[in-house]
Amino acid sequence: MPAHRPTLATDLDTLLRSTADRRRMLHWLMASAATPLAACGGGAEVSIGGVGTSTGSSEGSSTVSSCSIIPEETAGPYPGDGSNYNSNGIANALSLSGIVRSDIRNSVAGASGTAAGIPLTLTLQLVNTAGSCANLAGYAIYLWHCTRDGLYSMYSTGVTAENFLRGVQQTDSNGKVTFLTIFPGCYAGRMPHMHFEVYPSLASATGAANKVKTSQIAFPTATCNEVYATSGYGNSAANLSAISFASDNVFSDGTELQMASISGTTSNGYSASLVVGIAS
Repeated sequence: MPAHRPTLATDLDTLLRSTADRRRMLHWLMASAATPLAACGGGAEVSIGGVGTSTGSSEGSSTVSSCSIIPEETAGPYPGDGSNYNSNGIANALSLSGIVRSDIRNSVAGASGTAAGIPLTLTLQLVNTAGSCANLAGYAIYLWHCTRDGLYSMYSTGVTAENFLRGVQQTDSNGKVTFLTIFPGCYAGRMPHMHFEVYPSLASATGAANKVKTSQIAFPTATCNEVYATSGYGNSAANLSAISFASDNVFSDGTELQMASISGTTSNGYSASLVVGIAS
């Protein structure tokens, strides 16, 4: 059978949500309320993913001072959330034993593969745009993305029996989840990205019918260039040189609310974060 490798055409076929006009208005409103970056320190205000954030004095706690709804985006053709099929039938990673986990580099439920790549620790903070940006505890976030070779577990030839780089977590009292994964590769026609879905509870995170938000995470081009200059990332450097945020079919209307803040090195790995606003 032909390889199920992600392409621009397949992503375009599933790009069914969000209009450019709505996104442009959202970004204009966000720009008008933008808060400048302040010096680091206890209680300092910083900018994370285009959203003003006031960090508390205790490690891991934070409150958000301003927030906007993250754009709704396509789940793409490889969601593994029970909404479509792979070569074995309905593809639903959410039904797998062990899918609720922080480290998503290994497969679960009897599969034994491990996704190689530069380590990336990703923290997402879920906040309520309809409630003074309050942290949303007890929700569930399902994250998935491609390998360093641009393949999606459960779908792409060679990894159909694997389910790595997919995982679910419940938000803590600060509205946060943290995933340990790898930096994703860049396949032809798309900027590097990750997908995620938000569910109102862990118990409801069983299939796409229960999700309340679908979006994508973008990464700074400079960091992508650093990663793709290392060995192991195949054609990612060449694919990245042929695409830009301006020509990407998802991010072309702006990334202010979807761009992860990131730090680290190729030798030590990276840490990234993003505030995710939803109306609840």
